[in-house]
Amino acid sequence: MQYVDVQGARVPALGLGTWQLSGLECRRTVQAALELGYRHIDTAQTYANEGDIGIALQQSGIDRGELWLTTKVAPSNLRYADVVRSTRDSIRRLATDYVDLLLVHWPNPDVSMNETLAALQHLQEQGAVRYFGLSNFTVSMVEAALQSAPLFAIQVECHPFLPQKRMLSLAAGRELLFTAYSPLAQGELADDETLQEIGASHGKTPSQVALRWLLQRPNTAAIPKASSSEHLRENLQIFDFELSREQVARIDALGDHPKRILDPPFAPQWET
Repeated sequence: MQYVDVQGARVPALGLGTWQLSGLECRRTVQAALELGYRHIDTAQTYANEGDIGIALQQSGIDRGELWLTTKVAPSNLRYADVVRSTRDSIRRLATDYVDLLLVHWPNPDVSMNETLAALQHLQEQGAVRYFGLSNFTVSMVEAALQSAPLFAIQVECHPFLPQKRMLSLAAGRELLFTAYSPLAQGELADDETLQEIGASHGKTPSQVALRWLLQRPNTAAIPKASSSEHLRENLQIFDFELSREQVARIDALGDHPKRILDPPFAPQWET
């Protein structure tokens, strides 16, 4: 496993995204991932699967210190008291004493960011949260938050069709963890001819090429969702090859006309 070293922390560069996984399928998927060597699990209050993940983590027998566990506060829970209460509920459901990373899942324009950040800092001081950060915020919103609190991470949709160059530059410049969710563009990468051609030269799939491209960028982790053992294993098999500069440049060019996969009505006004 490759690690990302940020602010003194070592984060497994490849994690498991658990959006839309629940119940027995979620437990089995997390258990299978842990058995294969995954040590980074990403969830959220709105996924309604923290309890299932907690069961899987307990049954794995893996020492808590080996795991990197991320969850996210729902936008409806961003008032100070709600952040604290809901996070402690998340920790209880996850059957742990703390989470490694707590993210604000989406901005809520009705709640002051300073109020939310103060609650995150309180949880960090109490030892309930090791690090905190933002998910689905714009570059200018992250820059504003950095003036008020010591963020650790930003998480955004990112893949070859949406390279997020400005956000990546901000992360590298401020020593923040950059986490790419939906790194496989929800399956839309598979038919791309450039990724197919580059993959063929390495004996890899387009998905593996896309993940390798991400993890060759600075400060970057990726959290692809996978529900089958085959895909879990395939996603892990990206550490035995390296893309050339020319190949990276060709993949970079796929994002010249950015394509966003997830854009719910409550999303912020995205910046180009």
